[in-house]
Amino acid sequence: MTELPDSRTEPDGSAVIRVLSYNIRSMRDDREALARVIRACAPDLVFIQEAPRFFRWRKRAAWLAAHTDLVVLSGGATAAGPLLLCSLRATVERTEDLLLPRTPGLHRRGFATAVVRIAGTRIGLLSCHLSLRHEERVVQADLLLDRLDAMQVEHVIVAGDLNDAPEGKAFQLLAGRLQDGRSVRPWGGELTFPAHDPRLRIDAVFASRGIEVLGCGVPSGLPGVTEQDLRAATDHLPVLAALRVPALSSLA
Repeated sequence: MTELPDSRTEPDGSAVIRVLSYNIRSMRDDREALARVIRACAPDLVFIQEAPRFFRWRKRAAWLAAHTDLVVLSGGATAAGPLLLCSLRATVERTEDLLLPRTPGLHRRGFATAVVRIAGTRIGLLSCHLSLRHEERVVQADLLLDRLDAMQVEHVIVAGDLNDAPEGKAFQLLAGRLQDGRSVRPWGGELTFPAHDPRLRIDAVFASRGIEVLGCGVPSGLPGVTEQDLRAATDHLPVLAALRVPALSSLA
């Protein structure tokens, strides 16, 4: 596997960042394996889905952050599962958790969002976990794009479990507005679910057009990431992307 760029600030002031998206199934599996996978990916930003939502959920989210050298940024139960973690490289400007309209009989969904600065550049973040039902999933994708507009930032990163394949309408709505990292610059593995025998690509990292995608995919074979840990950690495989964010292009 080709080498994925490490996080760094370039001489021109642009920032190379590592972004990880991961459905962690409420940490019901091997959480030590989960922490090892995340640490080995060395992310600046982690977009979690199915974070713990019930008894002592904040304590469990704090455990994960502490064991991966990260801090909790936003989300968790207050966003119905999506969670954002970040390294100390990110300066937090604001955060907001949003609950989406509930469809009777279906799981409540939400977005964990934040605006951060890395190397001075403002970046809007949104972690999502879209519905299992097609009609609701499409509505949620539209709401996601509306939310990005409301954030009023030039550069955005969206990542999550879409419950939709690249040919699906919800996936295509996002890919029509944003760059699908895997399609732009494939790296690592492609399929993300189920972890023990992946057959679908339903997890993705998206970035706005002003961000350069340097590589994106499942980090199988990355030093420190073992197949045993990937299968033990949760029922999804993670998606890791390296992105280059321009220098100070949005100062407002």
